[in-house]
Amino acid sequence: MALLHRHNRVLWLINMHSAGEKQFNVYALMETLFQHLPLDIAMGLLYDVVCALEHSCQKWGFLGRFMDCLSFAVSVFHAYGHEWACQLLFHPCKRGSFGFADGEGCERFWHSISHLIGTLCVSGVSSFFLCPRPD
Repeated sequence: MALLHRHNRVLWLINMHSAGEKQFNVYALMETLFQHLPLDIAMGLLYDVVCALEHSCQKWGFLGRFMDCLSFAVSVFHAYGHEWACQLLFHPCKRGSFGFADGEGCERFWHSISHLIGTLCVSGVSSFFLCPRPD
């Protein structure tokens, strides 16, 4: 998982040890980011399932000290396959201060480094045994 800034440059990467994107990875990235920024900065967060993320933040107090300076929006292209209500509430054009950002910088980043990843290699603890041997 990666955290990119507005101009799609990688700030931090997380090596995911379990299947799927877990919310705690997002919290870890955001906590790391805010350790390097002043507390009064305004920040926008574009994420695939930001509706669930913001709900968890509100319900459980995650990122509590940063919530006043955070604005949430859903990544544009993921919004079309996501729940309609989430698209209406969290589309970047409707949330303000996101400009024409589409939130797809991570997808572009992963595509740009995809040649570094073995196409037949299963990622995991025992991945050494699951990768085909080069001939």
